[in-house]
Amino acid sequence: MTRAGRRYTDAWSAIVDLLVANGVDTCFGLPGDDLELLRALDAAGLDLVPCRDQRNAMYMATGYALQSGRLAVCALGKGPAVTHAATGLLEARESGAAVLVLAAGVPERRRGSGGFQELDQVAVTTPLVRWAHRVGHPDRVVPATVTALTRAMGPPAGPVFLEIPDDVRTAEIVVTGPYPTLPEPLVVESGPVVPGPALAAIRASRRPVVLVGGGMRHRNADGVVERFAERLGAAVFTTASGRGAVDERHPLFCGVAGLYAAAPACELWSSCDLVVSLAGRLEETVVEGGTPWPPVPVVQVNLDPGGLSAEFSGPRVLADARHAVLSWSRALDEDRDAEHADATEAWAGEVAVARKAMALEVEAELARAATLPGIRVAELLAALDATAGGPRVLVQENGLQDMWSYGFPFRVGGGSIVPSEQTPLGFGAAAAIGVKRAAPGHEVTAFIGDGAFLAARADIAVTAPAHGGVLYVVLCNGGYGWLDAQRARLGLDAELYPFTRPGAPPPVMDGSDIHCRVLCDKAALTDEVLAARRFCSRGGTAVLMVPVAPDDILPALHDAGVVPQ
Repeated sequence: MTRAGRRYTDAWSAIVDLLVANGVDTCFGLPGDDLELLRALDAAGLDLVPCRDQRNAMYMATGYALQSGRLAVCALGKGPAVTHAATGLLEARESGAAVLVLAAGVPERRRGSGGFQELDQVAVTTPLVRWAHRVGHPDRVVPATVTALTRAMGPPAGPVFLEIPDDVRTAEIVVTGPYPTLPEPLVVESGPVVPGPALAAIRASRRPVVLVGGGMRHRNADGVVERFAERLGAAVFTTASGRGAVDERHPLFCGVAGLYAAAPACELWSSCDLVVSLAGRLEETVVEGGTPWPPVPVVQVNLDPGGLSAEFSGPRVLADARHAVLSWSRALDEDRDAEHADATEAWAGEVAVARKAMALEVEAELARAATLPGIRVAELLAALDATAGGPRVLVQENGLQDMWSYGFPFRVGGGSIVPSEQTPLGFGAAAAIGVKRAAPGHEVTAFIGDGAFLAARADIAVTAPAHGGVLYVVLCNGGYGWLDAQRARLGLDAELYPFTRPGAPPPVMDGSDIHCRVLCDKAALTDEVLAARRFCSRGGTAVLMVPVAPDDILPALHDAGVVPQ
């Protein structure tokens, strides 16, 4: 039977049919009383990853969307379920993750009468999503869902919120006309770029830096950014959100910019003459903190007008950054300027010197760590790198000690998923489950603090039997190290303000599908990590808890003076 003229017993059946037609195979969530959604998912052969916390459901969906580049779906109840998920909505918006949120709602006939869990959910979620809508009639279910799918995928991509009131949810849905379809993407080959200020600035540059933002994720097929950088001899940096968009093994890659940059990388920034920002928002951790932002022109390229900052001088280009890079590369290939080529070669040589200096810093840090008691975070990251097998993804948090993973050793061989500038607690711990669902053939490691682990612990335990395969590396400083460092700087009483409780790590997790160890012995570190990886390769969940010293902090953060002393 064609979809035109089809009858559905309820709204969830119609919505799930649309999801299947558009390639969705997994949902995350914690539904309310309306478990008819589960029946519709079962009938269509779609999986639901069940959650214990609505925030974690949103984080999982966001991780799935960021890793896969596809639509993720999150199912919620109503009222407090929606407000509890608001932090996850904020993170999905800031990360540009294509997430469709399906929520229950008070029946239309009860609205304004003090109905159970009544809330103006559209008003609550509108500031946090690209589009929020309440479906007021059964005839609007299908068109509204198609609109939601279209807006979620963008461009630019982002979360959308669709409320299905209870009386609409239970009504029969009849599709009488042609079934609406999603827009057909028109792939346009990049043509010659029209000469303008941006190309002129790029041509005039002799010491450029290419800064890759999160919007380039899944937009750098065939390494177009790396080839553009090679043509310029440019140093390549990423924002924190942009990690994973470029090949970090490339000889021009110099790490994460701004707050997390190593000293030799900061020297490159201080002597560059142009910054080309691709699909980033020039967030605070990039332009302030450890690396002084140079007083040079900034060429910004973004498909989203909201992503173009007015704080910097230089050309701003409203375009797909991939197409811009391809067009600029073609224009540069037509240039035959020997003097420019000599300058490009000289700058690339300085980049190589800086990379060598960063590699030597890594060696020195590991040598220093070897002389100290206990397992240091640098040693732990080195062990994770040395034991990694095939394709891999590092999923990160943004706490005091886990920020080591942003700047050490300044490159990784696999992909990376990080929280946005909002850095909500527990994002990486839960998002890793969504990342693993999106990339089942990858080794997925969540590098997190114990505060983040505790925030997601219940969901980790629940998903372990059916949705395992993630290695959790938990840095245990007893709570919130960043806040405790600030407390100490102000001389506040640790007993009155116990942001950390040094001592035993969080309670171990039991179960045949969970491998949990506390690591304290340097000599056994590599063997323990290997054993955990083997357990994960068989579908289990491994948790390695590592006590860390309060002073074990990324050197770049010390150098920047942003860590309270």
